[in-house]
Amino acid sequence: MLDRLALLLVVVGALNWGSIGLFQFDLVAWIGGGQDGPISRVVYTLVALAGVWCISLFFRKREHLLENAE
Repeated sequence: MLDRLALLLVVVGALNWGSIGLFQFDLVAWIGGGQDGPISRVVYTLVALAGVWCISLFFRKREHLLENAE
């Protein structure tokens, strides 16, 4: 469950960076009241923690990942 939540947050971060790169539009800042807004800061922090968590996926055995996916 935690793996899927982390992956979801990483995807949110990737889509946000894509919108910044393509359109110069920060969706998280727009929703959260600017880059310094408390909501934005929480989302940015959660995305960063999720990215760190997803690093562990590189070091897990494939069988273990498939076993937990079901």
